[in-house]
Amino acid sequence: MQRRIDHLVVAVQDLDGAAAFYERLGFQVGARNRHPWGTENRIVQMRTSFIELITASAGVAMAPDEATTFSFGAFVKNYLARREGLAMLVLDTADAKADALTFRQAGIGDFEPFFFERSGRKPDGSPVHVAFTLAFAQAITAPLAGFFVCQQHFPENFWNAAYQRHGNGAQDVEVVALSAPSPEDMEAFLSAFAGVAPTHPAFHDLAYPLAGGGHLDVMTPDDAGELYGSVEAELDQPAFVAYTVRVDDLHAQERRLADAHIPFSRMGTRLVVPASAAFGVAIAFEAT
Repeated sequence: MQRRIDHLVVAVQDLDGAAAFYERLGFQVGARNRHPWGTENRIVQMRTSFIELITASAGVAMAPDEATTFSFGAFVKNYLARREGLAMLVLDTADAKADALTFRQAGIGDFEPFFFERSGRKPDGSPVHVAFTLAFAQAITAPLAGFFVCQQHFPENFWNAAYQRHGNGAQDVEVVALSAPSPEDMEAFLSAFAGVAPTHPAFHDLAYPLAGGGHLDVMTPDDAGELYGSVEAELDQPAFVAYTVRVDDLHAQERRLADAHIPFSRMGTRLVVPASAAFGVAIAFEAT
């Protein structure tokens, strides 16, 4: 089954500082949420995908990974001990328990599904209930790149058009870029995780088509630099380095970035904010 991008987990040291930066980029950013496992987030919701800005809570002990338990909090904390940036890619699923079994059979994750729920509020202040089940996969050669699928049990309570109105006209996350010293070494894992075979656009680079027109691109650090300009790639291991958001009006977004004094470059049909200015991950904007 072809999956779509559900959300991206962007790990930052200063959650409110990152939220303020994303607001300058033209996004509407949600309120702070606290998780019992030791992380805090703020969300940028689009039509069918969202960006999760996340940080580790100060002074909270993280549960470690166990034989069949993936510790989300520990992953975020360990990632932030090394860098900021795009830490995890999350795809959607209709059945996380079935996917956990599939991942186990494929040898890419022997973790129990993780269920959690919380109360929230609609824009008018009325209470809502949301619940999720996650199934994690793990690429042993990519400790800085996290992967899981997310099943939403009450999607009608989570997705809300009022949260999807952005000054920059953002519609959805379209592309996620993973840099790897040897992209072909990730092919078997990613094919099992995404549930599709890749195309090979150039040399050893890989492109995984995802539902809704999105795709996951895997490339060498040099190719990532060619496509996205200034990135913060890891030379010795895979790491997510960039993502692309579709917007209604690219010219209006160019004016917005210039007025906000945010550095960017024109690269082909995209505007790219460098990783050095965007908490470790390059952010590209492309016209719908």
